[in-house]
Amino acid sequence: MLDTLVDPDVSSILLELENGSKNSSYLTEKLKFTDNEIHNKLSYVIQHDFVKINKIGNETTFTANQEKLDKIMESDENFSGVVDGLTELDSFLN
Repeated sequence: MLDTLVDPDVSSILLELENGSKNSSYLTEKLKFTDNEIHNKLSYVIQHDFVKINKIGNETTFTANQEKLDKIMESDENFSGVVDGLTELDSFLN
């Protein structure tokens, strides 16, 4: 799951959802993905309930399950190692 979450395209969509639900027309305009591309990129995280989808008429709204996203990031040891490595590299460069 973590590989999917850190994918640049998926993470750019999740970043937009960080401050609340967004409809597909907003995401397509902002990120320059088609509606189908957004659905395809998020299909795995939707399937595992990291993003909820709500369709009313022709409009689709995406909502991040922030609690679930936070838990996976906090519990993944590899992710912690990456963060620690980046912090160490940053201190070295400064």
